[in-house]
Amino acid sequence: MDKLKKQLLGPSAESKQELLGKLVSYIAIIVIGGLVGTILVFLTIKGVALFNNDHFSLWQFLSGVNWQPSHHLYGALPMIAASFGVTVLAGMVALPLALVVALALTEMLSKKINQFCQPLIELLVGIPSVVYGYIGLTVVVPNLRQLFGGTGFGLLAAACVLFLMILPTMTSMTIDSLRAVPKQYRMASTGLGATRWQTIIRVIIPSARSDIFTAMVFGMSRAFGEALAVQMVVGNTTIMPKGLMDSAATLTSVITTGIGNTVMGTPSNNALWSLALILLIMSLAFNLLIRVVSRKGAR
Repeated sequence: MDKLKKQLLGPSAESKQELLGKLVSYIAIIVIGGLVGTILVFLTIKGVALFNNDHFSLWQFLSGVNWQPSHHLYGALPMIAASFGVTVLAGMVALPLALVVALALTEMLSKKINQFCQPLIELLVGIPSVVYGYIGLTVVVPNLRQLFGGTGFGLLAAACVLFLMILPTMTSMTIDSLRAVPKQYRMASTGLGATRWQTIIRVIIPSARSDIFTAMVFGMSRAFGEALAVQMVVGNTTIMPKGLMDSAATLTSVITTGIGNTVMGTPSNNALWSLALILLIMSLAFNLLIRVVSRKGAR
């Protein structure tokens, strides 16, 4: 009798599984949150050491144009400007082309071509960045040298490599955003007598505008944090660039080339950690912008 009562009134196997699933989920959330929080705290402590321990001016760090660690000059403005320059240039060129390719695959071309092209685009997303850097080093840089003279290394070469890297990502996300537009919108537009181009321009693109912008921001955030591919073609010169063909250095290239040549705790090492903190803040800003755009699109 007691056993039957326990079976009737006690928790079922499904409820036990649900409790176990919740427990595992909570533990995973705590672990991931702890790791992210630890990284943020660690980078913040190391990033502000240049200003707290070495008493270097934050304004001079952000606005200075001379980066000479041997002379205790830590002006990060050339690297910040170069990072933003190559990212914005690559994003502005990649977005229109990604939108055109996505519209062609979703609205114009046949399903057979779409079934062939989309897996190819997704395959390009997973190619390692060193491969793009090698292509830039062996193809982009020599062609730029032949067309414009000079060494071929510089902002334009870095922007071309980043363009090649983020184009598949932005195209794939744009395709998904266009396919998410309900078919009823297309049918209603066609029923009202609109042509295919009118439907695309006035119905489909405005409906997927927020998701398309999200794809652009996501691609630019990847470009902003890229290190190896940019380092291979940008020239790695820590001076303020005056043109697209001038050699420059981005935040990531300076960090990767300099972190192994400094001693932990020295001002030179602390300055590199400050650059890493700026990179982290900008990455968080890109992610926050994606969330804001996604929420507006959902509304």
